[in-house]
Amino acid sequence: MKRQIPLLIVIILGFIFVIHVFVPHKASADFYDWYQTWIKAISPFMVLLGIMSLFMVHSTKIKRKVPNWQYSVITLASLIGTGAVGFIWGTQAGTPFMWLFKNVQMPMGATMFSLLAFYIASAAYKAFRARSAEATVLLIAAIIVMLGQVPIGIKISKLIPETSNWILNVPNLAAKRGIAMGVGLGMTATSLKILLGIERTYMGGGK
Repeated sequence: MKRQIPLLIVIILGFIFVIHVFVPHKASADFYDWYQTWIKAISPFMVLLGIMSLFMVHSTKIKRKVPNWQYSVITLASLIGTGAVGFIWGTQAGTPFMWLFKNVQMPMGATMFSLLAFYIASAAYKAFRARSAEATVLLIAAIIVMLGQVPIGIKISKLIPETSNWILNVPNLAAKRGIAMGVGLGMTATSLKILLGIERTYMGGGK
């Protein structure tokens, strides 16, 4: 029963929401609004569950002294400290909590995103090396597209921006649509497997 009840809840609610999308009716709309209200009511418990999971995972790393366990100490200390500051002084503008958010959280987030530029540059360097005919075509197309996005491209030739737009709007768009269709079909197949009870790995196991 410990696995069957969650499975039944997922299947029943899944089909209800499918019906709500494809068969609009006042009863399904009222149920959806009622469900959204309950989601807001239980969301604090979901946050609590996430905090408990975070403590369990990182406390285990600290106890076992796994590699880089010091980062787990920093994570838990930051969580406790930020939460305490928010509870004591509130989360309004001008409070220590907002100072931490603006001067610690936001710079760290910006740093993480800025590192992506170096990973993208590294991946582009590896992908654009003309080791084959396909890689050469990719390299030439990338150069044309990049030149077409900057003012120097039109100064070199008026054909560069036109060719760049053609590459973006014809072969690139065709590839994007193919990928989007594949993703959509994959999402549909996975959703059907979950609704029919075939996919159960979200409950912690494959059976």
